[in-house]
Amino acid sequence: MAQFKYKVRNVQGVAVEKTVEARDATVLRSSLREQGYYVLQIQEVKGGLLSRDFDLTSINNALTPIKIRDKSIFSRQFSALINAGVNLVRALSVLQEQTKNVQMAKFIERIRLDVEQGSSLADAMRKHPKAFDNLYVAMVQAGEVGGCLDEVLERLSKLLEDQDRLNRQIKAALSYPTTVLFLAVGLFLAMVTFILPVFRGIFKQLGGELPAFTLFMLGISDALQSVVGWILLFVIGGGTIFGYRYIYKTRAGREVIDRIKLKIPLFGDLIQKSSVARFCRTFGALTRSGVPILTSLEIVRDTSGNQVIANAVDKARAAIREGGQIAVTIQKEQVFPPMATQMMSVGEETGELDTMLFKVAEYYEMEVELSVKALTSLLEPIMIVVLGGMVGSVILSMYLPMFTIFDQVR
Repeated sequence: MAQFKYKVRNVQGVAVEKTVEARDATVLRSSLREQGYYVLQIQEVKGGLLSRDFDLTSINNALTPIKIRDKSIFSRQFSALINAGVNLVRALSVLQEQTKNVQMAKFIERIRLDVEQGSSLADAMRKHPKAFDNLYVAMVQAGEVGGCLDEVLERLSKLLEDQDRLNRQIKAALSYPTTVLFLAVGLFLAMVTFILPVFRGIFKQLGGELPAFTLFMLGISDALQSVVGWILLFVIGGGTIFGYRYIYKTRAGREVIDRIKLKIPLFGDLIQKSSVARFCRTFGALTRSGVPILTSLEIVRDTSGNQVIANAVDKARAAIREGGQIAVTIQKEQVFPPMATQMMSVGEETGELDTMLFKVAEYYEMEVELSVKALTSLLEPIMIVVLGGMVGSVILSMYLPMFTIFDQVR
C-alpha cells in the first residue's frame, strides 16, 4: 500500500484535497470516479522522516485507539446503509468519509479497496484484527453467507453497546477507590518526605529514646531524601508491574491470577457476574447469527478475558464433540452461578439456547449494575479509613516521642 495525495471536485463543484493509502494510482482513480468525484490530480507521496508532508498530527491520528463505541457506531450505520439497498463499496465509502476516528477511517478504506478487488467483506476485515476481532469477522461472515448482513451488523452494534456499557459500569466502580488510593499514597509520601524531617530536630532537642515505629518512619523518610531511595522505589514498583505482566503472559500464571480474581472479596462477585454476562451475550449473538457452535465457543474462549472461563469453554467444546452438553460441562467446572447453567441447560433441551443466553445476559447485566452501586457505597467508608490510616500513621510517628517524654518526666 502506497500513499497518494489527490485533488478532486465533488458533485457540488467544490475542490477536495486528501491523502489516502491505495494499491496504485489506477485503483484510486477508479474508486474516486465510482464515488462521483471528478479527478483533477493524483500524486504519490514519498515517505521518509524529512518528507514535506511529515507532520505530528498524522502520527497522533495513526496512534488514535479504536474504541468499542467507534465500532458500535460503524456497525449501526453500516446496517442502515445495507438495509436501504446501498451496495457494499458505496456504503464503505460513505462510512469512511463520516468516521471521525482517523485510524478507523484508514481501516475502512483498505477494506473498501479489498472489496472492490473481489474480496468478501469478512476476508477484508480479517486483515485488520486491531479494528475487527474474530468475533466481529465470524458474525459478518455468517451474515454474508446467510444473506442477512444488515441484521447481523445490527446485532453486532447492540452487542458492542452492551459491552461498552458493562465496561463503563465496572470502570465507574473502580474509579473512586483508585483515585482515593493514589491520593492517600501521594499524601503519605509528601508528609514523610517534607513534614516528618522537620520534627527530627525537635526529637533531638527533646532527647530520649525514640519509639520503634517513629524510627521506622524516619528510616523511610531518610530513604526518600536521597535520589537512590526514589530510584529504589521506582525499581520496586516497576519490577512488581513487570513481574505481574510476565507471569500473566504464561498460561499457568494467568490461570492462577484469574482464579484469585474471582475470589477477591467485594470485587470477585462483580468480576464473575460481568464475565457471565459477557460470555452469554457474546455466545448468544454468535449462535443466533448462524455461526457453528464449535466455532462460537472457540471465539468466546478467546474473548472471555479470564483463563478459568476459557478452560471451562475448552472442556465444553470437547464435550460437544463427544455428544455432550455445554451446560453440564460448565456446571462441573463451578465457574458460573447455578442459575446461569440451569437456564443454559433448559435452552439446550428446548432448542432455544440463544434466547436463554440473552435472558441470562440481561439478568446478570442488571446484577452488575446493582453490584456496582452497592460496591461504590461500600467502598467510600473503606477508602476513607485507608486514607485516614496512612495519614494518621505519619502523625502518630510524630507525636509518639512526645508521649514517651511526658511519661519520663512524670
